[in-house]
Amino acid sequence: MSAAKIKKGDNVVVRSGKDKGRTGEVLSVLPKEGKVVVAGVNVAARHRKPTQANPQGGIERREAPMAISKVGLADPKTGAATRVRFEIKDGKKVRVAVKSGEAIDG
Repeated sequence: MSAAKIKKGDNVVVRSGKDKGRTGEVLSVLPKEGKVVVAGVNVAARHRKPTQANPQGGIERREAPMAISKVGLADPKTGAATRVRFEIKDGKKVRVAVKSGEAIDG
């Protein structure tokens, strides 16, 4: 399996779909499914019946997973979506933004 280009905690920009142009932090990555969960993006509403744990019930809003191909890593310099490449710096493999050449992992 190849190295992950998008990781938990990264800031990403949505490239396509109903939330195109929105940015957010990656909450989780689901590599087997090829999906990511981004804060405040692709919010789905679920109608919940009242239960003992939640006597009020109501509408629950939460982020749903979306295809990893729909998001791009936000460039550290400009904030625009960019692709990622890997380089060896000081004997360590680091992610680098293609647009600016800026190191992402330090």
